[in-house]
Amino acid sequence: MVKIRLSRGGVRRDPFYRIVVIDERKQIRGKVLAIAGSWFPRKKTIKINKTVLEKWLKMGAKLSPAVAKLVKEKNERAS
Repeated sequence: MVKIRLSRGGVRRDPFYRIVVIDERKQIRGKVLAIAGSWFPRKKTIKINKTVLEKWLKMGAKLSPAVAKLVKEKNERAS
């Protein structure tokens, strides 16, 4: 099954996360199918490519709980 989840990057005490589309059997740092956005928690910025996200959701990908929370937060900010 394909999942949309977070992949950590950055340095100690200054992380950033990519929102990636990946096979759930792969490791988090494994080969990704697509990058759907990013999240910088210290700067409190969320960037989501909605076309990529919607494309993979239509194909049957599942959101992780953390990514679902970020998407919901992004939608609330936009409203």
